[in-house]
Amino acid sequence: MPVRPALAATPLCELLGCRYPLVLAGMGGVARAELAAAVSGFGGLGILGMVREPLALIEREVAELRRRTDRPFGVNLIPAGTARALLRSQVDLCIALQVPVVELFWEVDEPTIARLRGAGIVVLHQVGSAQEALQAQAAGAHAIVAQGVEAGGHVRGRQPLMQLLPEVLGCVQLPVAAAGGLADGRDVGRVLAMGAQAAVLGTALMMTTESFAHEVHKQRLARAESREVLLTEDFHVNWPPLAAVRVLPNAVTRGERGDPFTSAPQVIGEEEGRPIYCFSTDSPLRSMTGDLEAMALYAGLGVGRISDIVPAAERLQALAAGAAAHLQLVGAPPQPLASPVCYAPEQQQEQHARLAGRLGALLAPERALAAALHALGLQTRAGVHAQHLAPLLQLQTQLAGVLVRALRRADAPVAAAEDGAPAAAAQPLAALLASAAALQAEWKALLEELDAELAQQARALLAARAQALDALLAATPQG
Repeated sequence: MPVRPALAATPLCELLGCRYPLVLAGMGGVARAELAAAVSGFGGLGILGMVREPLALIEREVAELRRRTDRPFGVNLIPAGTARALLRSQVDLCIALQVPVVELFWEVDEPTIARLRGAGIVVLHQVGSAQEALQAQAAGAHAIVAQGVEAGGHVRGRQPLMQLLPEVLGCVQLPVAAAGGLADGRDVGRVLAMGAQAAVLGTALMMTTESFAHEVHKQRLARAESREVLLTEDFHVNWPPLAAVRVLPNAVTRGERGDPFTSAPQVIGEEEGRPIYCFSTDSPLRSMTGDLEAMALYAGLGVGRISDIVPAAERLQALAAGAAAHLQLVGAPPQPLASPVCYAPEQQQEQHARLAGRLGALLAPERALAAALHALGLQTRAGVHAQHLAPLLQLQTQLAGVLVRALRRADAPVAAAEDGAPAAAAQPLAALLASAAALQAEWKALLEELDAELAQQARALLAARAQALDALLAATPQG
């Protein structure tokens, strides 16, 4: 019997019903019942990738997953990539089947989140920016997945994960999971150490025996180097426009199949009677035949560090063990200095504790300010406020990222709110400006205690935020 990993559960694990903070990315086509059940059975959360899938297939895959395991699982849906009538039916079916968790991706669809949440389903929402995370929080999502640009498949944003993750953590009050290029236990440990409550794994679990990806795709992944992987909009059929995907190079990306946007439709394969078109978002699956190499060969940037196809439990065991080892390493207490009478380590720990307390006291009001600015932006989508609020909110998210990095360097936790995130009401502008001014003063009192790099970043962002606040005030009609 395999040794149980020492990787601890997080509050998000409790919400999702899983033992380990390891989540299967809801990869369309690839994440079918066999793989999702293997992940859930191990103790993670398996998610079925059901974007645009017919109801009969969703019902079949859910039933097969439940036959294989009694552990919780999820279903991934993409509202922006699905016809409205089909989406409504998919949501109806998930509710009828009592699916425990639904993950959504791409544009935030408030009515869909409300329906799922109203039915008692836990809603995850994957985002590519802190601003989008605030939108998902306001819409009622229970938890956020921050997806870095390193991710394989469809990529929502353009920020590296370790830049995006602290910004999201600093802006929302919800549990946050991390996705994008996570290939080994150290990667998982790094995002958990930053404050993520789970790691979302795509390419690493596509390269397993249970994955529904075609063997041609798996073998290309096993031979791939990370430097080969590229971001392109060439595979666009069946998806909203201007949607980039991360793939391995092939005839399409080399331009050998013509212009993706002007060429006549070309059938390059088939799946159970359904034609597969060139430039579509379909990736090669076990159920497909045809020119598989010309299909979208999705791959994350971590692919070069994985070279074998193994059972999912074996991969998850290695990821969990590696993450636990990394967390133990980074969480180890400092080694004592040579002189037994030197109290420098104790003094340093006391300084860290004081700094952590002061930084921690800033986190809740900075999160509240971010949510209030977002709410005000929703209230004033047009007009003079809107053009000043967008850059102000961006500065707010960047400053939140600095705060989270400072907290982690001081060994302080970055916790989500215990009772979830209440809907932020739009506050009067005067109240927002007063809150921001008070926070500016608290920040300035702390700057000398931060390390030089973070202090420099914070000073620049605080100055820019002050200017943006002044510009907003100047543009506001008085009286």
